Amino acid sequence: MSDQPAPPPARHLNLAGASNFRDLGGYAASDGRRVRWRQLFRSNHLGHVTSADIEILRGLGLKNAFDFRGTGERVAALCAISEIAVHSLPIEPTVVAALRARASDGVVLSSTDAVDVMRDSYRNYVHQNTQSFRALFTHLLEDRAPLVIHCTAGKDRTGFACALILQVLGVPDEVIAEDYLLTNRFYRRDPSASSELPDDVRQVLGSVETSFLAAAYDAIRADYGDLENYFSDGLGVGERQRATLQARYLES
Repeated sequence: MSDQPAPPPARHLNLAGASNFRDLGGYAASDGRRVRWRQLFRSNHLGHVTSADIEILRGLGLKNAFDFRGTGERVAALCAISEIAVHSLPIEPTVVAALRARASDGVVLSSTDAVDVMRDSYRNYVHQNTQSFRALFTHLLEDRAPLVIHCTAGKDRTGFACALILQVLGVPDEVIAEDYLLTNRFYRRDPSASSELPDDVRQVLGSVETSFLAAAYDAIRADYGDLENYFSDGLGVGERQRATLQARYLES
């Protein structure tokens, strides 16, 4: 018999009807424990999953989905898995509307405009939408796993939420950034989305870069002073809540 440890589960699940479906498990926290596998997942929306995808997701035992999509996005693609309880934490999309407003003012849109608007969007996650992320952490403090967090593309609203979760669990910043950037490997852009925008603009909208996440952290410092204050005052995660989350989502 081999004494070799079993290989870890696959981080990315290659689904036909959804992209960027990933497990947050396996990352080492600062105390040496690791995030539990098969408890916390992230994805794009689950409205177009195939019957084969559904069987894979049922095999994960998913119980809850936390959906950051706005009202119109949600109606356009409802979750296709009936046994998953969907919790709406709406953050209305603003990026395409902001770009269209610039174009209507006579701006010839470029990738620079797209990056500016994306950074503004991330700042507004903090300035205007902290209550939705606070609600997520309220759910995480309950027994909701296995669970999936998603928005439409599963890259921005979801990406910021998952960065915060990994921060609370004590995962190092550089590892959080690496996980965030995995979207650029696994997200499949919808070719019909915002098709009137220039190709270089759409390329930015279909990817992530660390400056987006940095813009959100800049907003945290501006509004709360530092990340610890944001956790406690903005997200309702003080020392006791952090210990609860770590006990639940880190291996013992």
